[in-house]
Amino acid sequence: MKKLLILIGFLLILVPSCGYKLEGGGYVNENVNTIAVEMFNNKTSETRAQTAFTNALIQEIIEKTDTKVVVKNLAKAYLKGTINAITFHTLSRASTEEVIERRVKARIDLELIDKSGNVLWSVKNFSSKEEYSVSADTVTDESNINQAIDDIAQRTAEMIVSRLLDNF
Repeated sequence: MKKLLILIGFLLILVPSCGYKLEGGGYVNENVNTIAVEMFNNKTSETRAQTAFTNALIQEIIEKTDTKVVVKNLAKAYLKGTINAITFHTLSRASTEEVIERRVKARIDLELIDKSGNVLWSVKNFSSKEEYSVSADTVTDESNINQAIDDIAQRTAEMIVSRLLDNF
């Protein structure tokens, strides 16, 4: 039993020193250790998209950076985003009338703005896409659309935070 405990202890010391590290960390901008994320402006007919994109971005910042998400009056900078378009395109059909798979694509603009109103970072017409299965059942089809939008929001948040951390 004592040898097993020594072996486990040795492994716990050895593994962290092997050069492995967790992805992420750092601030979204060198001068920004606190940030606010405004609710995305939504120029589309997908009413829940602004919540999906805003929440995904907040969650990604919390999970992948050292930057604290706070209310706007306490933040050194804030992120302001606009969902410009969410479009749907047919990918595959079972017949001329029956669509079985669609692609949904979102296009957004995003700015990181400091307290003085200076734009520290921005991206225009950033796009992401996701495929989903079309269902004859309206409830299932709506659920599939919502899941595709949630997936786009998550993927977009991951790519945006990665670019911010890289000062892209």
